[in-house]
Amino acid sequence: MIFTGWESPLALLKYELVQLDYEGVVVPSEIINKVKDLDDETHKMDFDLVDKIYVELETLKVASSFKYDQPYALNDIKKARPAGPRKLDSISDADLINKFHGAWTGRSVGCALGKPVEGMGIRGQKGLIGRAAIKQYLENRGHWPLDYYFSGEDVNDGFVVYCPNSQRENISFMEPDDDIHYTLIALAILEKYGAEFTWRHVAHTWNNCLPYNVICTAESQAILNYNNATPRSTVSDWVTPEYTSLNRNPYREWIGAQIRADGWGYGCAGNPELAAEFAYRDACWTHRANGIYGEMMFAAIIAAAFSVDDPIDLINIGLSEIPENCKLAEASRRALSKMDQTKDFYKYMDWVEAEFGELSGVHTVNNALVVIGALFYGKSDFHQSVCYAIEGGWDTDCNGATCGSILGAIHGRSNMNSSLIPALNDTIKPSVIGFQEITMERLAQRTYEVFKSIKDS
Repeated sequence: MIFTGWESPLALLKYELVQLDYEGVVVPSEIINKVKDLDDETHKMDFDLVDKIYVELETLKVASSFKYDQPYALNDIKKARPAGPRKLDSISDADLINKFHGAWTGRSVGCALGKPVEGMGIRGQKGLIGRAAIKQYLENRGHWPLDYYFSGEDVNDGFVVYCPNSQRENISFMEPDDDIHYTLIALAILEKYGAEFTWRHVAHTWNNCLPYNVICTAESQAILNYNNATPRSTVSDWVTPEYTSLNRNPYREWIGAQIRADGWGYGCAGNPELAAEFAYRDACWTHRANGIYGEMMFAAIIAAAFSVDDPIDLINIGLSEIPENCKLAEASRRALSKMDQTKDFYKYMDWVEAEFGELSGVHTVNNALVVIGALFYGKSDFHQSVCYAIEGGWDTDCNGATCGSILGAIHGRSNMNSSLIPALNDTIKPSVIGFQEITMERLAQRTYEVFKSIKDS
């Protein structure tokens, strides 16, 4: 049966056709044409008709010619990954607290920097694709290249930015955003359940701490699936992560899990293998394949960033925790090769757009390549890297946050000399119950306590 958590039933169906093609499933032309004949005015909310077509799609199989090996189970993922360090050298307590503070700060700064142009990055404006629209907006205001928070100044050019609390004229804290919410959720889960948490603990914590209207795409569909199959008055063990991640969920390889990686990386600082496992538990009930691998890869990168500072080394550590023959790994290796040949970030992004621009603006793979490029071309400089991550377009706040988190973990708060940092006043005011207002310094201390409990368990 169809349930819609984010968009209309017809929108889900159309996205499903795109997703099946990405997974190597050949959809018969009769079904494709049937869907093309449906229009928003008549069929947008036709649950019964859409559900019947969905049932037809469920019988289709992956083509034998599909060349990728993209397992779902954690043990199978581990068997399919290349060699890696798994665990790194320990870090002193004083350095760790400073680095945790830096990671929280970096994630918040990168997120706030990208928030006003997230829509512009994904959908574009004024006939320009996202990255070009962002550049034009900045040039029209004399702010190119990006060096500080976006201005909301109207210069009568027809461009619009959003999120006034993250614009340079008003910014004074990190406002609510899912890129921050899920990092806080991970901290809450590790504080309450420790290293033995399960995917059900994640779902339960979302229900307790996250308002439904701050949950998007794959997450909104998965939590809806979970709650429809799990009566509050009865313990229901039959519902599985396979069901919650797959049932009417065409967003299953989008970026939603990738942006949830950070908290697991913090709690497992120096232990990329365990960080990837924690990320798997978090992702397995909302995403599949590269959607899961994106969270695993960046959790491993973030965990490693507390000990390793070279971007290429970090990327390779992240790749060592996901299947060697998956689409994300292939794209990342191609990006590494391209970066070796191209010395300019903007030319690199021309290549990324040409090769991966057909993907949704909120897909895992293309956005991962933006972060990888920003880390490399920014030469591990915090300020330059997060600015590149936003200039790269697509899901700007997600990419800025992930990039900032990694660089913050590398440098630590005391070594992050950026004009972007003071504006947030070290304060987050999210929409997560239990974290209505909190300083990043306090979050660093709580993260350290979680890290110690996991390390000693």
